[in-house]
Amino acid sequence: MRFDVPPHLRELTGRLREFVDGEVVPAEPVLHRGGPEARATLVRLRQAAKDAGLWALGHPAELGGGGMSFLDYVYVNEIQGRSEYGQLALGTATLQDTLMLHRHASPETAARYVPGLVAGEMMPSFAMTEPGVSSSDPTQLETAARLDGDDWVVSGRKWFITGARDAAFTTVMCRTEPPDAPPHRAFSLILVPRDAAGYELVRDLPVLGIDHGHYEIAFHDVRTPAHNLVGERGRGFQVAQERLGPGRIFHAMRWLGQAQRALELMVGRLRERRAFGEPLAEKQLMQQHVFESYAQIQACRLLTLDAARALDAGDAARVEIATIKVLGARMINDVVDRALQVFGAAGLTDDTPLGFMYRTARFARIYDGPDEVHIRSVARTLIRDGRDR
Repeated sequence: MRFDVPPHLRELTGRLREFVDGEVVPAEPVLHRGGPEARATLVRLRQAAKDAGLWALGHPAELGGGGMSFLDYVYVNEIQGRSEYGQLALGTATLQDTLMLHRHASPETAARYVPGLVAGEMMPSFAMTEPGVSSSDPTQLETAARLDGDDWVVSGRKWFITGARDAAFTTVMCRTEPPDAPPHRAFSLILVPRDAAGYELVRDLPVLGIDHGHYEIAFHDVRTPAHNLVGERGRGFQVAQERLGPGRIFHAMRWLGQAQRALELMVGRLRERRAFGEPLAEKQLMQQHVFESYAQIQACRLLTLDAARALDAGDAARVEIATIKVLGARMINDVVDRALQVFGAAGLTDDTPLGFMYRTARFARIYDGPDEVHIRSVARTLIRDGRDR
């Protein structure tokens, strides 16, 4: 294992860093505000990424993407992660859903949606979490679907559905099997077009004060063709886990980029700021902030690379991915918090990106499974077969 960028990626990652820092980061204030100007800016950034040969680097080559291994993609996705909008600008925000549909959708469904996802012409959304239900135990989910002729009829309510407003479709986790079915064989994934009758966008859900594109949606007996079943009937958990596993490591990759950017801002502030007759950089407590941040980033980078190596080797890497999901989320929270402390009051304003980064970092300990679930899962696995590991 190595920390430095492999030789075959250095030219690419160099160009990618220039694009993210030079094009995407300066556009963040406009993108934060949303609206028509933000959408036009995103269109411009996407075309610029395509023109620069930086588009969809993580997608399979046979679908028109860069065809990268997970291990190589760690280095790329860390750079994309320097900005919250890196994925959207560079065509990788659709990667999880592209892989899921490519592997598990019917030929009709895959042909309709996969090319548009890779090209950035449409966006997906994925609906699992429900209000009033502890979704860390998804066997309690209440949204249901019944087969009626050639259609599935979906009824229920979901929330925290990222990107639902602008998505072409929502893949819905719902109960399709009778009450006596085994809990983990009772649910299926069904793709529902966004424009289907009975699909209601209930409300936008600001998160810690940010209009972040998460929505509550309701399905009022929504009909969708039977061939929009994703994977086998009753195997929704298996397909969802296959989607969420890589998604969690993708998060960990991007958190490295966010943390590295926060560390750079911290160091810059320490160099330029003076207090009590000397630069802040000379203060031992400030030096400890730098040390702790550097150490956490490096440790998480190695764990992320190791999880990617395991995935490339064909391992499900559930222990490795769950571990880096927890430690990576802690790391990004800690590093951004220290950077805020170094900036003082200025860090709480919109004069720096740290306030936005701080709030989005806090999301990380909850989405795609709260810390507690992953800790329990890893511990139980190690207790059961730790010696073999």
